Amino acid sequence: MDDLQYQLDMLKAVNNKISESERMYKLIVERASLSFIYYSVEKDKYFSMGAFQRFFGFDIKGPKDLDRFFEFFDASKISRIKEIFFSEVFSRNEEAIDVLDSHGEKWYRIICSKIYYGDVLTDKVIKVIDITRDMSRSEELLYMAYYDSLTGIYNRNYFITLLDGYIDRAKENDEKVAILTIDINDFKKVNDGLGMIIGDEFLQQFGGYLKEFQCDRVIASHLSNDIYCLGIYNPYGEYSIERFIEKIRKRLEKPFKMSSGHEVSVCVSFSIAEFPDHAESALDLINCADIAMFKSKTMGNNQIIYFDARMLDEFLHNVDMENKLNSAVLNNNFEVYFQPQFHSGTKKLRGMEALVRWRDEEKGFIAPSVFIPIAEKNGSIIPIGNFVLDNAIKQLAEWEKKYEIDFTMSVNISAVQYKRDDFVDSVIEVIDKYKVDPQNIELEITESVLIEDFEIVTDKLIKLRKRGIKISLDDFGTGYSSLSYLMKMPIDTLKIDKSFVDSALSNDSTHIIIESILNMSSNMGFESIAEGVESEQQYNYLNEIGCNVIQGFYMGRPLPATEIEKILDSKTEV
Repeated sequence: MDDLQYQLDMLKAVNNKISESERMYKLIVERASLSFIYYSVEKDKYFSMGAFQRFFGFDIKGPKDLDRFFEFFDASKISRIKEIFFSEVFSRNEEAIDVLDSHGEKWYRIICSKIYYGDVLTDKVIKVIDITRDMSRSEELLYMAYYDSLTGIYNRNYFITLLDGYIDRAKENDEKVAILTIDINDFKKVNDGLGMIIGDEFLQQFGGYLKEFQCDRVIASHLSNDIYCLGIYNPYGEYSIERFIEKIRKRLEKPFKMSSGHEVSVCVSFSIAEFPDHAESALDLINCADIAMFKSKTMGNNQIIYFDARMLDEFLHNVDMENKLNSAVLNNNFEVYFQPQFHSGTKKLRGMEALVRWRDEEKGFIAPSVFIPIAEKNGSIIPIGNFVLDNAIKQLAEWEKKYEIDFTMSVNISAVQYKRDDFVDSVIEVIDKYKVDPQNIELEITESVLIEDFEIVTDKLIKLRKRGIKISLDDFGTGYSSLSYLMKMPIDTLKIDKSFVDSALSNDSTHIIIESILNMSSNMGFESIAEGVESEQQYNYLNEIGCNVIQGFYMGRPLPATEIEKILDSKTEV
């Protein structure tokens, strides 16, 4: 009896252990969101397990339930699903298919495993996994690999891949491929004026407009923030570059309406490069168009520029110049020259203008007109400008002490320097360091500086003038000369540009302009300076019509400080 009871207890314990294991496996399978269909070949019966009921809303108990299961999926895949289910072909490998449900909302992976006893098929296990989340992630990664997330058109990398495909086709068929790069001019003003959200919406709308051009011969890309590109296969007839430019310009005649109610109007510049004339690969073709666009930026808005070999030479020259300039800044390879200014009539020294000079080891002196624009573009104008300002004011302090003279030191200030928040403080700091009278310092600015950020710059100039510093408006008459602006400008001096002085004696129109400027300057209480005076005739003419100050080769060339001191030591006229 005891033996029988012992055996019963052991059997019960084993059964309990099996029940616990079955319960554990069931919980694991259901929590793992896995569903199964089990088929016994010997009994010809189907059973569903795991999360099947939760997935599909019913259980598999017979062939009719199988039909319901098949109908749950995309109709175009049902025959393949049945093939996996019912195939009797010997195989120990799993067979799988990824399918959408019939509503196109969820993805499932169906995996069939066959179990054999020897070579005899005994069982099948069909596993169904919900892979919707994985597929969504995969589709998102795929989208990110091909498309620009902001505009929905091709991104730069995939555009290059597709463009290379165009080029391969063109090589086989002896045809052309063109790219049209579109640069939104002054897009920063849209962002700054209306905000980045509206700026982004505009970029989306413009990208959506370009997407309408896409077909088997045209691809569109958002290359960077404000630059788009069209790739065109065999650009002739309806697909000619000129046609696309015409359509884009026509669209830009109307503003883009934002969801906020704002309207955004822009103008654009175009650059064009073609295979095989300009480059043999997509990347090189885009680089050629970039170089052409760089050129168009120097020519103003709304330009159409075709790439040519001379642009590449010019671009490489500029790159070389920029590298040399950066090296010169690091090594402080600059000098300050001084050009004297004289009161007309008396020819008494009024002061000096400080001028930066760069002497390159290979090329000698490089003109400021060559390197200053590059320095303003890459930001090196800040250390260069600080160097000139510091040296000029330091030299003024030394000369005032050594020669006991009282004159004005003029220093040119770049637009980039004026835009810095610390500009006013930095100027006052240098003046205080060398203990010079602020009234002997004159800062020269151009009209374009004022026009770009009139209120901000004007506010800074007012602060400087309150400290006694004089302000001179350089190159007057060559920019945006406007009486309405001039009346509001906190300035002391007008400088007449050399281009007017050059033709003053030979051109009646120039004659009238100069006299008008001098009359206006006098009536508004400004001092007038004529620069670029190179002959006695020019000097006499300007003196006769009332110009206050003369500057130019006729009275004195720009010289280093040591040469200026020789003249000051001799106490002779410069």
